[in-house]
Amino acid sequence: MSTATEEKTASSSTSSPLLHKKRYRRLLVTAGLSIAAVSVFPLVIMTLINYHQYQEAFHKEMIRPISRLTTNAKRSLEFFLSERSSALTMVIREKSIEELRDQKKLNRLLENMKGSFGGFVDLGLIDSEGNQISYAGPYQLRGKNYSGQDWFHEVSLQGVHISDVFLGYRRFPHFVIAVKSETEPGDSYIIRATFDTDVINQKILDVESHPYDDAFIVNQNGILQTPSRFYGGVLEKLSIPVPPTSYRAKVIETQDARGNPLVIGYAYVASSPFVVMKLSRPGAMQAGWISLRQELVLFLIGSIILVLGVVLWGTRYMVNRIREVDIKRATIFHKMEYTNKMAAIGRLGAGVAHEINNPLSIISEKAGLLKDLLTMSDSTPPKEKLINLVDSVLKSVDRCSKITHRLLGFAKHMDIQHEKISLKILIQEVLSFLEKEASYRNLKVDMDIPQGLPTIESDRNQLQQVFLNLINNAFAAVADDEGTIKISVKETGDGRIETSIADNGTGISADNLDHIFEPFFTTKKGSGTGLGLSITYGIVEKLGGEIRVKSKVDAGTTFTVVLPIT
Repeated sequence: MSTATEEKTASSSTSSPLLHKKRYRRLLVTAGLSIAAVSVFPLVIMTLINYHQYQEAFHKEMIRPISRLTTNAKRSLEFFLSERSSALTMVIREKSIEELRDQKKLNRLLENMKGSFGGFVDLGLIDSEGNQISYAGPYQLRGKNYSGQDWFHEVSLQGVHISDVFLGYRRFPHFVIAVKSETEPGDSYIIRATFDTDVINQKILDVESHPYDDAFIVNQNGILQTPSRFYGGVLEKLSIPVPPTSYRAKVIETQDARGNPLVIGYAYVASSPFVVMKLSRPGAMQAGWISLRQELVLFLIGSIILVLGVVLWGTRYMVNRIREVDIKRATIFHKMEYTNKMAAIGRLGAGVAHEINNPLSIISEKAGLLKDLLTMSDSTPPKEKLINLVDSVLKSVDRCSKITHRLLGFAKHMDIQHEKISLKILIQEVLSFLEKEASYRNLKVDMDIPQGLPTIESDRNQLQQVFLNLINNAFAAVADDEGTIKISVKETGDGRIETSIADNGTGISADNLDHIFEPFFTTKKGSGTGLGLSITYGIVEKLGGEIRVKSKVDAGTTFTVVLPIT
């Protein structure tokens, strides 16, 4: 057997009745919000994920073609410049200076290059002093001296020069490719060709697939080399800054002077002053994304409304079902309380019968004596003696009346009615039903209830049931002639009163102590229903109190009931 002391507590979580409307309203709100959160939160997360994925997809679909088109334009321009530079190099290396000086041969060479390559405007041969010694083209430029121009010094040093677009003597936009060739030590010649920028626009930059696209070439100083759809004509200053150097196609996102978003693809062209730029206005391109975004938002709102509607209906249905079950449970529990109370009255029947039999015996005895006095003598009995006999009968009748009224009051249905109650008087009333059993079994019942305890506001019938069950259990746990039950009441100081019922009986094991408040659990083999302590627990909880139990095997058990004063 275990000798350890075990303790179990059953507390009231709320002072509200089980079926209070606020309880179900709170349950409806809590359940509704919880289910709605669990249902809506994943939906919102998935919508945000889809929103982000679609946005990324649209962004990539916007960036990818700009990067591809910029790369293609850069490669085409590099190929154009490289092809024509190579052609000029081949001419100056394969042709003799005498052939290049010959005007007819130079004119024929220009026509052949126009037909083979395209883009050539004129062709000229320049000596090491900067003099144009021969020229083929639409202008009279033979004899012109270029020694004072920057491009002449650059080609003299580097061997090849590709110029910016400029107007020059021709007064139309063009650029120059010049190639130098060493003929003899200390002597060199330069072949110089002029190209119209229209060929670049037609063959290289004609990549605008939408009316909000723009493609053009600028130099590294931000001067337009070809016309722009939105930023001006040739040789005008570009209103947006030139991006940093990169010979690979890059895409950047920025804003124009008006604050409108821009996506810019650009690449620097190797061995030239040119920068290829492709611009797009994403606001117009994202019309499809805006439509899809609206559909996502509408889907989310519609789904949330549908989910909330189902959750509201479901939680209302669930809470109503719970309320119906609680009502049935409360009804059954109330019937169980009354049945248990009737069972307790049945167990008290012997004592009550004995209490009623005593005054009935007195009534019978006094009535018989009164009859004898009146029938056995012709003379009238003394008035004083008759009055004494009648008083004795009336006292006994009154005693029977009090016993039956007390029993009937204890047996009536237990609808809660709060009133001022003295625990001392209530416990004494309960003990009066058990006086004969205690006397017959020679049990000792001690009461330690100090004077001046405040009355409590509670239900008398319910508390009678509680203390009758606990005292009955104490009587059942102790042995005849040795049993002691001690009942004590004290104020706890926190607005509650504590009543303890202790016995020196068999005690309760630790395993059983965990189950004693469960319905139909009993340690009284063959005699208990297992409802007494379960009902007691429910009543104490309903009255806003708590019940504790402490037990030690073979040493006894103490039940403590703590009740609020108000």
